[in-house]
Amino acid sequence: MPDIQVTKTKEEPGEASLAVTVALEHVREAEDRATRAYQSRAKLPGFRPGKAPVQVVKRRFADDIRQQTLEDLVRESWKAALAQEALRPIAEPHIHNLKWEPDAPLTFEFHVEVRPEIKLDRLGGFSLKRSVKPVTTAQIETQLNELREQKAPWSPVVSEQPKPKDLVHVTIAQREDGEVKEAQPYQLVLGEGRAIPEVEEKIMALHPGETADATVRFPDDFPEEAKRGQTRDVRIALLEVKRQQLPELDDAFAREVGDFDSLEALRRAVREDLEKDAQREADAEVRSQLIQQIVEANHVSAPRPLVERALYVYAQAYDIPEDQWEKFSQEFRALAEAQVRRDLVLDTVVEKQQLKATAAELDARIQELAARRGMPAAELSASLEKAKRLRDVERSITEEKVFAFLLSQSTVEQTT
Repeated sequence: MPDIQVTKTKEEPGEASLAVTVALEHVREAEDRATRAYQSRAKLPGFRPGKAPVQVVKRRFADDIRQQTLEDLVRESWKAALAQEALRPIAEPHIHNLKWEPDAPLTFEFHVEVRPEIKLDRLGGFSLKRSVKPVTTAQIETQLNELREQKAPWSPVVSEQPKPKDLVHVTIAQREDGEVKEAQPYQLVLGEGRAIPEVEEKIMALHPGETADATVRFPDDFPEEAKRGQTRDVRIALLEVKRQQLPELDDAFAREVGDFDSLEALRRAVREDLEKDAQREADAEVRSQLIQQIVEANHVSAPRPLVERALYVYAQAYDIPEDQWEKFSQEFRALAEAQVRRDLVLDTVVEKQQLKATAAELDARIQELAARRGMPAAELSASLEKAKRLRDVERSITEEKVFAFLLSQSTVEQTT
């Protein structure tokens, strides 16, 4: 019997399960290695560093040695599984049904999401439509007003009741049996949805310095499940109100925003930015059409395990509470399925056509991004790597190459 025995117990598109048995002798060897490692660096009273007896080290670090042994054996087993089964995992495996009794082999299961083989018989000959939405005057004015709000200072409002978009400083205290508990301070911009609507309404009925009692009800979709639908008696004190004073939209404002000689120059720059956005949106829509037609022409399905994984990643990214996952999954399943099908198509084309971004292309893109930001390329690269975003840059280059290849085989009609 081999030291590590791996047996595939289940396989479906997107997922595989493997039963693992590590022989008792191999387990003991791993335990001995872990024990010696702890012995070499152990500092225990009455013994010189690294000279404590093995039995003493085992008693003192029993849990740590066991954990180290387990991690080493799982890592070794996964390496053996990859060599034996030729898997194409898209993430690290999950460990299930772990059993490790004294003087017995170690057994467990690997459950892993894998990229399935898909066949793409048709990649070209599609008809696509590209339409760039014209930039309107209203869009430009909206963008300019957003810039005004970003530059606008907050000024105190003394004798007026607050309005939507005002910044308020309040305290809210809970009332129980006639007793008012300690007030908690809050700062919020009215109308942004950061407070219960009933609370905002009460705040807008006050003048700075005034206090009011109210009974408020937490909405049924309130983030804290325990408070949903509950009512609370509260005391609200409005301490301060501030309102933005929007600057005049003139040449002076344009110079304050950036290197613009006049308001007209700023308008032109805003229009150019919006036109670039419209071009990018049009390109994204063409890519979406192309992927959809490839999926339909080749009957590409979305394996359930990969869809579930995508939904889990979405839920984590948006901080969805666990008790709301089921509802979230129902609402976003179609999006997750589309994402999985898209990834499968792109990954297959990358592999078959060898279109993965090269090191030289990645370096050139980093140089380009660094030049735009006015910083050394090495500094930007280190920053992206630290933030774990270097792979995102690499992926974007790869996707550009894939879509250039795919679009060269189809027809894109420019429409208005």
